[in-house]
Amino acid sequence: MQRTELIDYLDDLLEVSSYQDYAPNGLQVEGRKEINTIVTGVTACQALIDAAIELKADAILVHHGYFWKNEKPQIVGLKQKRIKALLMNDINLIGYHLPLDGHAILGNNAQLAQLWSLEDITPKPGLVRLGKLNKSMNMAQFKQVISGSLGRDVLHLPGGPQEVQTIAWCSGGAQGYIDQAIEWGADVYISGEVSEQTTHQALESGIHYLAAGHHATERLGVKALGEHLSYKFNVVCHFIDINNPV
Repeated sequence: MQRTELIDYLDDLLEVSSYQDYAPNGLQVEGRKEINTIVTGVTACQALIDAAIELKADAILVHHGYFWKNEKPQIVGLKQKRIKALLMNDINLIGYHLPLDGHAILGNNAQLAQLWSLEDITPKPGLVRLGKLNKSMNMAQFKQVISGSLGRDVLHLPGGPQEVQTIAWCSGGAQGYIDQAIEWGADVYISGEVSEQTTHQALESGIHYLAAGHHATERLGVKALGEHLSYKFNVVCHFIDINNPV
């Protein structure tokens, strides 16, 4: 398919115009016009670029691309090395940040809800989601469910009831939204990262907090998006999970 066709489709599918983001969404580095093979991954790090070169990919589709607000504009150091590799191999870099968190089906948060079998998802403003388990569960058991589903140990900051059912969550570095989860009466709030004050917020507000990993909570959206593109346009998509413990 043509690059312009792909970008137009993704911009429309992910409703890019609805978001005010921290980085440009869509095409970030221009490569060849014809796209047959796409590598998808969470972050456009050098290891992902090297894998795409090995696979002779025409495009890399990621959640974390380049050109973030407040970063230095100079193309030097790691940024120069990465962009040089893309340009020398004529590979397109395509990134979608908040739109890929928020999509109702393919987004990170929607995919997490499926992974954890959450029901009765309540529409809320912003990216934080609220849902329920089909029946209450012991918190220790629920923690094991989350750890098992993501393939990593999660950090548990206790504060809520022993039996939990109402769950709020937001992928990535969204620990600051714990106040919304408290306001909505969630038993547990799950995000990717954690801050020093999160410990006290959870304990004093009667809510459990699970820090499940920024990378781990943002793998599913870009993987699902690649699978969607492969089915719809008959392009080859390779999801490559570059390990990141954070």
